[in-house]
This record gives sequence, structure tokens and C-alpha cells, in this order.
Amino acid sequence: MPDTSVTEPQTETPRTRLRKHLIQSEALRLIPETMARKHSAIPLEISGNVLHVAMVNPSDIIALEALAARSHMHIVPVKASAAEVQDAIDFNYQSYEEIEKQISSISQEIGEIEAPAKLDTVTDAPVAKALTLIIDEAAKARASDIHLQPQEDKLLVRYRIGGTLHNTLSLPLATATPLISQIKILANMNIADHHRPQDGHFAVRTRGGQSMDIRVGTVATVYGEMAALRLLDKSKGILNLSDLGFMPQSLAKYEEMLKTPYGMLLASGPTGAGKTTTLYASVNCLDCTGRNIITIEDPVEYRFQDINQIQVNTRAGLTFASGLRSILRLDPDVILVGEIRDAETARLAIQSALTGHLVLSSIHANDAVGVVFRLLDLGIEPFLVASALIGVIAQRMVRRVCPDCAQLTPVPLVEQMSYEKEVEENRQEFLYGKGCKSCSQTGYHGRSGLFEILQVSDEIRMMLLNGTTAAGLRNQAIKEGMVPLVKDGMLKVKENFTTPAEVLRNAYSVD
Repeated sequence: MPDTSVTEPQTETPRTRLRKHLIQSEALRLIPETMARKHSAIPLEISGNVLHVAMVNPSDIIALEALAARSHMHIVPVKASAAEVQDAIDFNYQSYEEIEKQISSISQEIGEIEAPAKLDTVTDAPVAKALTLIIDEAAKARASDIHLQPQEDKLLVRYRIGGTLHNTLSLPLATATPLISQIKILANMNIADHHRPQDGHFAVRTRGGQSMDIRVGTVATVYGEMAALRLLDKSKGILNLSDLGFMPQSLAKYEEMLKTPYGMLLASGPTGAGKTTTLYASVNCLDCTGRNIITIEDPVEYRFQDINQIQVNTRAGLTFASGLRSILRLDPDVILVGEIRDAETARLAIQSALTGHLVLSSIHANDAVGVVFRLLDLGIEPFLVASALIGVIAQRMVRRVCPDCAQLTPVPLVEQMSYEKEVEENRQEFLYGKGCKSCSQTGYHGRSGLFEILQVSDEIRMMLLNGTTAAGLRNQAIKEGMVPLVKDGMLKVKENFTTPAEVLRNAYSVD
């Protein structure tokens, strides 16, 4: 009969050791994920008839006996922190085989049904289980998006992790229709319409206990409908400005601009640059008790306490422009407009800023100076832009070097020269992650922002009124202390937050 006894716990394992620990797949198979989560324990390795297990509470006799009975092995517990055990469970237990098992159970007949209303109620059907597992795995991988993309002979499932898409699963093409239909049902979309683009949202709770809001968009492609799901983890809450990656001097300048009682502040950058996060963090630091703060968004991604949030509804005639007109009749102090997309919204936002309101919004432009000329292109007169605009913040997102596998690495000459140009320091080696379990072998873990802040001074206002070029305006802003995106990135490289390659990939110099 196998020895199923337990041993007194060893001395406490450092947090970093468990994060770097290469967990044996054979050990994982002995303890199912549900039991691991129940007892806050994860098997590490097998040594003879001994199973080493990392536990939050190594003195929990009931848990130890349950693990021993399940594994039929002698248990040696090792102390670890709750956060570390949770992260290890999330990372190491993969459900891809279970997804494929559920997918194989989806019959061809279900895939051919045009409007499978029964999927709405049969939540334990294979297609529903498969979708749940796909979302769970994305949450565990810290993915921000899930893409379901039909190809000529398969359905490709891709996760966006740290801003980069990764091919995760390849499923039979016949599963595309039932999976997309299940998503449409959850998001209250028209399940019978396979031709027009649609959008919606729904909420789920993952097996890991995360409460997720999921935004959905679908569109027809040549091989069938594709879907993109944006995952919003409500449990993480709203970040503070100090958590976004501002350098101290830039943060002080931006916070100073936020203290202005009226005027307009704009955030710019491409999709995925973190504009919405910055705007939310900005609103979060304002006085919500003494001010009436109203937002109009598409969509409302996170809910605030003591703030009035309005969802754009084009079917009901509620657009950014019409919503902004309505807001002005509600005695606001601060207005957040999700995005300035057209001339009408831009003009209304400018007028709101000039009539005693603090207006925050986002707009698409390549850099901070580009925002000013984007407003001019939309037909806003230069004197209105000069009078209303407080400042502009342009931003990008870069991946952070994984702290668990970072090591000094020689880099190509172009990276050395780019760094030296911005920081005026000659270096041949920089911290790069070599790849480990913590970072999914990518060398990066988490993301940080790059910021370029243009504060509209009296000199810049005069330049706008007299007519100026983008180059002239940019040179004046840099003279007054604006740090360009590339330089801000290289300063973060100097602090070992990111790498020259990441900065060059996400930002560029216009000098």
C-alpha cells in the first residue's frame, strides 16, 4: 500500500522561487485544478513516492489528508504566499484539452442550425462549456482580447497578451457558427443576422473568481463571421495616475493641468494605447463630491461611484454630439467625452470648455502636436483652439521587462544609437528577459505607458493665432519642457522598465 502520510512543512519558500519554479506536468496531473483552488495548494514535483506541494497553510491537516488520498503519495508541504499560489494555479493549469473535448462533442447538426435558441437555456451544452473555458483560459493568461477568426479550414482562437496577439487554439471550422451564436445570445445580439456588423456586451464570472465585463464585436468575413471579445476585469478597479508609468516630472505637469477649473484636456494615441485608462484615472483623482461630473462613453467600460455615466446609443439617436448637448443642460462641472470623432463633437466640446467646464476627451493623432492640427482639420478656428485647449497628452503602451528572467544582453547597433541619441549615454547591454514560466517565455510581464505632454503656454497660443507649422510648434513645446515619446521611452529603458526594442516598436521620432 502506498505511503500517503504527510510531513511537517519546510521553511518558507521565497515568493520569487515559486514564480520561477518549473512545475512538473506529472505532478499537476495528480491534483485536479478544482482541488488545488479549494485548498490553495499546487503540486510542484514528484520525488520517488513523495509529492512536494506549495500551500498557503501547510498546517491544514484536512487539506493535506485530502491531497494525500487523491495523489496516493506522501505529501511534503512547502509554505508559499496566497498570491503566489493563485498565480501558479492560474498559469499552470491549462484547459485546452478540455476545450477540445467539448468541441468534439458539438454535433454537425448544431453547427448548421441558423437560430439555436436552445443554447440560451442549455448552459451545460458542449458549446457553452467550450466558450466558458476559452474565456477562463484568456483570463488566466491575463489576455485583454479574444479573437475568434474563421480561416479556410479551421477556426483560429487568438489571445492578445501584453498588446501582442498569440495563436492559442485551432478548432474545426464547423464549430465557428455555434460558438459565435452562443456569444450573440449572451450579448443580446441578433442571432439570425450573419451579414451586418454587430456589437454587444455581457458579464461573466470565471472559475478563478474574476468578475469580467466582455465587449463583443462581430463582422462577416469571406470565411464566415469573426468575433472580437474585449475582457474588462472589474475586480482590478480604476488605476491611479501614479500607476500608469508617468515619470515624476511629467506626472506633476499633468496633475497641474487637471487642477485648471475649465478648459479642454485631450488624450491621443492609436487604439490600445491606454487613452481610456488615462482618462478614467484622471477623473478618479478629481473631487467627485463637490463637482458634478458627467461622462458620455461608447461603451461605458467601468462604473464610478458618485459620477453620472451615459452610454452612447445610436439606435435611440444618442450620439456623442447629441449627448453632449444634453449634458450641458444638466449643470455639469466636469465632462468626459469618450472620443471626438467628428467636427460637430469637436465644436461642442470646445464651446463647453469655453463656457466654464473642464472637458476631457480622446482623439486620434500620432503625437501631441498632431492633436492641435487635427482640431484645425476638423474646422475649429485657431483662436478657439488657442483659447480652450489646456494641454494634450500623447501616449503609447510598452511591455515591461520580466523581473524573474531579466539579464544584461548585448543589443544591435540601431538600439544602441537610438538610446544614446535620446539619453546621451553610451551602452551596449540592456536588461532583456530571456523567457520563463512567469512571462510565458516572452521576456516581458505587464505593461507601462509612454507619455508626451504638451502644455499650452502663452507663447504657443500666440503661435496658433499667428499661424504656425507642426515642426515649429513641436520645437517650441520641446523648448518649454515637453519630453517626446521616444525620449520618455528611453528614460524608462534607463530605469530598466522596458527595452530599446519595445520603445522603437511602439514610438518613433519625428525629429
